[in-house]
Amino acid sequence: MTLDAQRPDHAPSDHPALRHGRTGILLANLGTPDGTDYWSMRRYLSEFLSDKRVIDYPKWKWQPILQGIILTKRPFASGKAYKSIWNEERDESPLMTITRDQTDAIRAALTADYGDQVMVDFCMRYGNPSTASKVREMVAAGCTRILFFPLYPHYAGATSATANDQFFRALMEETWQPTARVVEPYFENPAYIDALAQSVEKAYSETDTPPEMLVVSYHGMPQRYLTQGDPYHCQCQKTTRLLRERLGWDKDRITTTFQSVFGPEEWLRPYTVEEVARLARDEGKTRIAVIAPAFSADCIETLEEINEEIRESFEEAGGESFTYIPCLNDTPDHVAALTAIIRENLGGWVA
Repeated sequence: MTLDAQRPDHAPSDHPALRHGRTGILLANLGTPDGTDYWSMRRYLSEFLSDKRVIDYPKWKWQPILQGIILTKRPFASGKAYKSIWNEERDESPLMTITRDQTDAIRAALTADYGDQVMVDFCMRYGNPSTASKVREMVAAGCTRILFFPLYPHYAGATSATANDQFFRALMEETWQPTARVVEPYFENPAYIDALAQSVEKAYSETDTPPEMLVVSYHGMPQRYLTQGDPYHCQCQKTTRLLRERLGWDKDRITTTFQSVFGPEEWLRPYTVEEVARLARDEGKTRIAVIAPAFSADCIETLEEINEEIRESFEEAGGESFTYIPCLNDTPDHVAALTAIIRENLGGWVA
């Protein structure tokens, strides 16, 4: 819904009518290919892997490898992986479906509070709907303020920072820029931690025999980024600690790991795919659960990598019971936590 265009107060009679004075809330997630075919996958992977925040090698060195080698074969493998989890009914990836559902629920809650003062929408860093297109829509609808919310609980250069970069680039294209705020990472937010804990408690209550170990798996990044000052690793460790304390568990019931290793560099360890096998093979842990708190919505890294590849690694090493605990997605407690964070960040902007 948009406000009707009006002539500004005290303006001359021939002044054009304008939409003015609304506040936009723009949620942002990583992105998704438009389809599972080769060219859709290639476009998406090219945009993603060309981002200097994701792969920071010199362009002259990286682009020939990317365009000439990686993007010749990888779209086929990635397309197959996406096809295994694709939402056939809506013809879109689960990430798209879930992000839209989250946005709809948050919009309903905020509209009930603020009415037409706010406009709530979502964008993707890579692919569609693009950040620039949604910023343009909000400005055209009369948003003179935009609250930008990267849906990453933890800050990382390859997630939060690149989403912010794209948002600021979009603002550069606007003649009349809206005032902007960015929501800070919420890795230690009590409502977020409580929502995670409730999801663990629910999953454990539904098993015949509770898992012996909870593996808290975060998306990985090169070890070098940590030494360069990226706070991601420390924030992940704190989330795990706060989750353990909220659950009231001893340290030996929970462990932190990192997944999605890419390229030849050393990444944050331990690697999830190796650690789950070690737990089964060396420690005799035959029942484990895996949760992925760094993802606000289930996606290829959780539905395919964790629930298929990492599960297979565990079972091949002797594991017997593997429980994947879904991301918080559009569950009521997650929506309530995100909405509360938004309300706090709207302070002074809307009544």
